[in-house]
Amino acid sequence: MLTDKSWYVYILQCADNSLYTGITVDVERRVDEHNSSNKLGAKYTRVRRPVKLVYSEKLKNRSLAAKREYEIKQLKREDKEKLFICH
Repeated sequence: MLTDKSWYVYILQCADNSLYTGITVDVERRVDEHNSSNKLGAKYTRVRRPVKLVYSEKLKNRSLAAKREYEIKQLKREDKEKLFICH
C-alpha cells in the first residue's frame, strides 16, 4: 500500500530581501540546496544567496501543497510577511 508523504510549502528570504516560495517533502534539504547547489537550487535563488527559511506549512499531499503555493504567490508582499511574522 502506498502512503502519501507530507508536503510542505515554504517561503525563503533571500539576501536581497526578496521572497521565494516553493514546495518540497524535505524543507531542510531544500533550503540547503538553495544555498549550496548550482544544479539543484532554483535559478532565482542562486544569485540571491544566502537564503533563510522564514515560513513553512505542512500539507497532506503534493496537490494541496501546489495549490497553497499558488495562493501564496498571489499574495502581496505585505500579506506574505504577515504569514511569517505572525507564525
